[in-house]
Amino acid sequence: MQTINVMDTPVIGVFSTCTEEICLVPHGTRAEVIPQIEKRLGVTVHKCFVNDSTLVGSLCRGNSRGFLVPANSKTSVLEKQIGKPVRNLPGKLNAVGNILLANDTAGLVHPEVPDNIVKFIAETLSIDVMKGTIAGIKTVGMAGCVTNNGLLVSPGVTEEETAVLEKLFGFDPVVGSVNFGSRMVGSGILANTKGYLAGDETSGYELGRISSAFGFP
Repeated sequence: MQTINVMDTPVIGVFSTCTEEICLVPHGTRAEVIPQIEKRLGVTVHKCFVNDSTLVGSLCRGNSRGFLVPANSKTSVLEKQIGKPVRNLPGKLNAVGNILLANDTAGLVHPEVPDNIVKFIAETLSIDVMKGTIAGIKTVGMAGCVTNNGLLVSPGVTEEETAVLEKLFGFDPVVGSVNFGSRMVGSGILANTKGYLAGDETSGYELGRISSAFGFP
């Protein structure tokens, strides 16, 4: 099975987020969804809230070195739970999962993020970070989905944006959609180098584009 719902909705990237080892889902996620995620992605699933919200994927972004959460979120409980550093992102643009697209080597961030915050992200996750957009969309964490093996981006990405993404991540971006036509591909995918899951409304053609982007047969 390549498609699921989280919190009874196909926008699984809004409610959950994953790395190579960990997937965070909100409290209230149906019990039967957990083993599907663990089997498909080869991860350990942890239930949590971020900033007392179920919107875990929109509010949190991480990689193999740690996670970033909004400035006013409590970090100690989640840090102890997952065994990874969890840091508060300073500043006003704190829906971290929406404004940051990242893997273990690089990150693209909302173009209005101040330079000192860009530096903070780079140091916390030990990645190279650049400001930019995808198809003119500033919330790059929802306009794209990246693993250590590939990159899927929203339709409408420009040549200039493509050049930045190729230089930053080292992949040729693949254009696709999720959930039967949604351009916000990050809102409908959980992916790492071991596998992926898409929202339950994602079509067979869209699944093919996703598989191509991340190097799966």
